[in-house]
Amino acid sequence: MEQLYVFGTGNATVTRYYNTCFAIKNPENQYFMVDTGGGNGILRILEDMQVSIPDIHHIFITHEHTDHLLGIVWMIRVIATRMKNGKYDGDLNIYCHEALTETITTICRLTLQGKFFKMIGDRIHLIPVHDGDKRQILNYPVTFFDIHSTKAMQYGFTMTLENGKQFTCCGDEPFNPLCESYVKGSDWLTHEAFCLYSQREQFKPYEKHHSTVKDACELAESLGIKNLILWHTEDKNKENREKLYREEGTPYFTGNLFIPEDETVITL
Repeated sequence: MEQLYVFGTGNATVTRYYNTCFAIKNPENQYFMVDTGGGNGILRILEDMQVSIPDIHHIFITHEHTDHLLGIVWMIRVIATRMKNGKYDGDLNIYCHEALTETITTICRLTLQGKFFKMIGDRIHLIPVHDGDKRQILNYPVTFFDIHSTKAMQYGFTMTLENGKQFTCCGDEPFNPLCESYVKGSDWLTHEAFCLYSQREQFKPYEKHHSTVKDACELAESLGIKNLILWHTEDKNKENREKLYREEGTPYFTGNLFIPEDETVITL
């Protein structure tokens, strides 16, 4: 059975959480990693969660914002090092929308040593995906889709797990009705919840093109979602976040509500 490894749950400017990123682990202990956060903190988290880097061969980067992208430099560096030392079998595939391939290439060219950068195009592959593209990743059918971002081009995906359930990630912005065919009726949905609706004046989520807990729960209910995972949040309510978010969200969502902490594992 698949497991969801939650690496980080915070938004871009948090200091008490890591930025939101995760991986789906299959029964063969291989990982499909989604986003990498904003820095080398991802390496500590992988170590803490006992995720073996040689078991990561597929990474999807949703969009160009620093809190989702910059950790990829560190992933490429450590994987390229292992490749050169004979401690990583096979290749690394990095999926992203077409414009992002050039961004990742440029950042790596400017920040990595040449011996590591040269692995891109050799055993490290930047694979562009387009709206509606279907891929087989870890033997799962995965469909990528444009979330129609209001800020920077961003993609999400939906995949079918071994048990036939549908897992959907629609990025870090509020759901766009143009994506309904990919999202509606999903068994699992990850959705951003920048803050509580009751604290919207304090955190101003709508100015940042984000949702509140209430908004995300009402949306999930209307789409027939069975299990809703809320993350990409503020960090000022850290000690009581799970309790507060659950109290606000439960009246609006009848399915199973998850508000994970960093370094949490959820069985799908």
